[in-house]
Formats: sequence, C-alpha cells, structure tokens
Amino acid sequence: MPRRPALVAAFFLSLAVAAAGWSQTAQVPASQAQIQLSFSPVVARATPAVVNIYAKKVVARRVSPFANDPFFGNLFRGQVVPRVQNSLGSGVIVSSDGIVVSNYHVAGDADEIRVVLNDRREFDAKVLLADEQADLAVLKLAGAQDLPALPLRDSDEVEVGDLVLAIGNPFGIGQTVTSGIVSGLARSGVTAGDGRGYFIQTDAAINPGNSGGALVDMQGRLVGINTAILTRSGGSNGVGFAIPANLVKRFVELAEAGRTRFVRPWAGVSGQTVDAALAEGFGMGLPRGVVLSELHPQSPYAKAGLAAGDVVLALDGMPVNSPQEMLFRMSAEVIGDKISVRYLRDGKEATTRVALIAPPEIPARTPVTVPQGRVLSGLSAINVNPAVVVEYRLEGVTRGVMVTETGRVAAQVGLRPGDVLRRINGLEIATTEDLLRVAESATRTWALEFERDGKRRVLRFRV
Repeated sequence: MPRRPALVAAFFLSLAVAAAGWSQTAQVPASQAQIQLSFSPVVARATPAVVNIYAKKVVARRVSPFANDPFFGNLFRGQVVPRVQNSLGSGVIVSSDGIVVSNYHVAGDADEIRVVLNDRREFDAKVLLADEQADLAVLKLAGAQDLPALPLRDSDEVEVGDLVLAIGNPFGIGQTVTSGIVSGLARSGVTAGDGRGYFIQTDAAINPGNSGGALVDMQGRLVGINTAILTRSGGSNGVGFAIPANLVKRFVELAEAGRTRFVRPWAGVSGQTVDAALAEGFGMGLPRGVVLSELHPQSPYAKAGLAAGDVVLALDGMPVNSPQEMLFRMSAEVIGDKISVRYLRDGKEATTRVALIAPPEIPARTPVTVPQGRVLSGLSAINVNPAVVVEYRLEGVTRGVMVTETGRVAAQVGLRPGDVLRRINGLEIATTEDLLRVAESATRTWALEFERDGKRRVLRFRV
C-alpha cells in the first residue's frame, strides 16, 4: 500500500512526458499534400452531389396456384391484385440543372420517384433514359437548379491501386462514405442488371442501398456508379463493382439530347477470349485479344475486311480482352462514327476502320397473326433480324421466325413468346409467310420444332 502514491505519480509523469513529446511533433497540416492525408476535403466536395432515391412501382400479381402453368394458367386465371414494390438506393447529380444518374434496378422502371438531397431538400423525379442491360438510369429532378454536381473522370485513365471513396445510403441508415482502392479493371464476368457488363472493381465497402451511388477519386471526380457486389452473406466482402464513368457520360449525353432509348452500336460478330492454348496456336507470345468465330453477313466488321479467325487486339488504341470489353468500348462511342480496329491475321498485325451502326432491320419484321378458324389461330410472329436479336436478346440466333403472341392452343401445349420457330410438321419456317402457309393445314397431328434459350425443342400434339 505505501508504494501506491509513487506508482500513481510515475504513471502521470509518463503521461506528461508523452504529451510533451506529442506536442513537439504534432503539427497543423502546412501543405495541400498533408491535407490530403485526410479524406475530409474530398468528402466535403463529393457528398452534396450524392442523393438518396426512393422509388415505387405498382405491379400486378395474379393470385392463382396455376398462374405460371402454360395449360392450367389459361383455365384458372385467378384474381389480379395490384402490389406496390418499394426500392431504396442512391444516385449522383452530374448536372447543376438536376440530371441524376442511378441504377436501373433502383429507379429505371419506377412509377413514382422521390429524390432526397444531402441537405434534406426533396424533389420529384422522372426517368429520361434507362437501360436494364447496362443497369443505368438517367433521371431529371423537377424544378431543380444550381445543384452541386460531380465532374466525370475519364475512366480509361483509372489504374489499379488508385484510392477511391464509395458514397451512398447503405441499408437506409443515411449517407455513408467508405474508402478503398481500385482492385481491378475490365471485370466482365459479373452479372448486373439484365446482362453481363464491364466494371471497375473496388474493395471500398458497398452494401445494399449503395446501388447507384458514387465511386470517386481523390479529386472528387466520378469514377463510376456503384452497382453490384459479390457476397454470400448479403453484406460487403470487399468485392464491389462500379459502371465506368465513360459509359455513364454516354448515357447522360443521350438523355440530354432527348433520347429515350439506348441503342448500342452493333458488331454482328461472335468471339471468345484468347487463352493460352489459342495464343500458342496463333503464334502469340502472350494471350491477348478476342478471336472472331463468326461474322454476320451485314456486320460492319465483315464489311471492313475482318473474317473468322482474326484476333481483335484493340479498339481506338484501347486493348480488348473479352467480348464484354469489346461491347463496352463500342457502347461508349457514337453511332455514325468510325473506330480504329487493330487485329492479328496470320501472325501479322493490321489496322482498319469500322463503322458504328445500329442493328439493321433487314429483313423487315413483317408481323403476322394466324387468322381465326385455324388450329394455331392467334399465334403472332415476326421475322428475325439483327434488331430483333438485340431487342429480345436472342443470343446465337441469326434467322427464323420469333413468336410474339402464342394464341390459345399454342400456349396450352407450351409455346412461349420469344421462342424461335424452325419447323412445323417437318416444313421449314424461314419467314412469317411460311408460317401463314403452313398454318393453313387441316391436319390433326402437329409437331412444332423451335429454339428456346439456345436449345432445340419439339412439341407434339393432336387436336
């Protein structure tokens, strides 16, 4: 007990010495470089332009145990009950007059959108342009002006290791900032929206509610729109993905020009990433590029002189190493322009110019409907062309007749809209005229051969 005062005195003496040492070394930041040791200047600049989005959509829900059955669903239709779907996410102001970018899955098809700014002002919003496959939506705030906006960075300049901040509204708890680095570029094996995209990867924590929020660099510039995570638990595992700012910029430009639909430049090619085995076969030192396996007769690549077996190495000087990367590079460009394509053929590199075109409507769709009094009455279909392939995502399909409405009998036996007819009763269906001609048959035994999700199927029935 007698030693306790001495111990206490020694303890406080050590604190005093430590405090004196700290006071001699700690300094107020004296330069911009030292200030950048804190993220607060970046946060103060960027957070006012990141908003919370509350969206509502009214959907019709059919109350029937047979609602999805192709046969009984037509007999027991049940009761249609409206239901309100609510979604919560984030968005980024990119123009002072109220242009906001978010994800399609947050607000792209909403009936009612309310946007809340960081300073708690609220605005109604409408969708100007949205695309499910890209998972992007451009909104306009009603009556907004002089708003804080984030400048967009050229996402092609981003490098792995760059410091970034993710800003959003995770779990609806309020605006939150997380830090990390760019973990990877050109990630293309991730599904977001209604398709596989091309993303910037980051380890900055992204959680539900962060969707549509900002990924910014240390100058407060928008690098990308946060859109997806890889997780088993539902929370962040440090593997998040953002849509690059260059594609965001393209969407904003189209929306401001009055476009209501995003049309990607059409390549008309099929290809695959060059792996080690293919690289050896092509005599390449390292695997790189995308080898073309098939070109549509109307493909702009074919018209520019490329052929199956050529390896596309770069578009406008930017390397491409996957089909998704090719699509992204083209999507960020303008239809009507031309891009430089560097490719490899017979061990030699060459360069050509390829036109950026919309998917052509050749042949014409020529919609038809089988008239009443026929077995397949009510069946409607259109000719398949490149525009139809893109619109309905008919991967691997280049020709044929696509079903748009089934009619009663065809629906009962299992045919669906989107199926591509190949043969009916053994007769080839190449055009909608073929469909009408075969549908005139009075036979009681039918065989419908069609393609669905890349697989051939046959339906046989008697009437």
